[in-house]
Amino acid sequence: MLTEKFQQLKALFAEMEQALIAYSGGVDSTLVAKIAYDVLGDRALAITAVSPSLLPEELEDAKIQAATIGIFHKIVQTHEMDNPNYTSNPVNRCYFCKSELHDTLKPLAWELGYPYVVDGVNADDLHDYRPGIQAAKERGARSPLAEVGVTKAEVRQLSQQLGLSWWDKPAQPCLSSRFPYGEEITVAKLQRVGRAEIYLRKLGWQNLRVRSEGDTARIELPPEQIKDFALMTDLPTIVSAFQGLGFIYVTLDLEGYRSGKLNQVLNQQALSVKL
Repeated sequence: MLTEKFQQLKALFAEMEQALIAYSGGVDSTLVAKIAYDVLGDRALAITAVSPSLLPEELEDAKIQAATIGIFHKIVQTHEMDNPNYTSNPVNRCYFCKSELHDTLKPLAWELGYPYVVDGVNADDLHDYRPGIQAAKERGARSPLAEVGVTKAEVRQLSQQLGLSWWDKPAQPCLSSRFPYGEEITVAKLQRVGRAEIYLRKLGWQNLRVRSEGDTARIELPPEQIKDFALMTDLPTIVSAFQGLGFIYVTLDLEGYRSGKLNQVLNQQALSVKL
């Protein structure tokens, strides 16, 4: 089944003839960039949008991965932080983020002669609350992985089969996803939570989130790692480091990390409306 999907992806890019990839450096868009480059060569272009919501280490990873693939890689600036519809952090914040992204990429693609802008949305993303997908569709972007029905697990499996060393790279959505809906997003807050996550990764904890709510930092780790974190980490030192970044309270989420966790408030609101 996966072999068939892989062949369909290659055929899809062959039909496009030229493609500009919205390339974040995550495992999904990197697989898209790899396949596009293998099929199209220098007729494929990877574009990474840089803004305060992107971790600096993620940009460096994106550069390294693009160089390893061989695809031409270009950096552009996006300005979603100038849009109050984004910084006020409504439940559809991602719509305004992706609108800014594709309003930047689409004219660039046409200027450079690329008829298609493609992204790394996979089949699983279609079953989650992702308002940004609608913004991309409205602007004519295509999602090869979703079109062919490639799931997140299959993205990792195919990436491994293609020899991509980052096949198991943890998901790393934009830093704005660390804040509860309704809390204003600022550059200072993004930098604070970003530095907190980098601090923990340097200690060896790779798959994590630091959720920020007011003056409180809530550390999320995979459930199986919580015990080791509590027993093996110098907790007072971590508290001191986080307070040095501007947090007052530092907590550990006992439920553990779960992708899209902040969206559970939307489910609770929907349930209360039905009741």
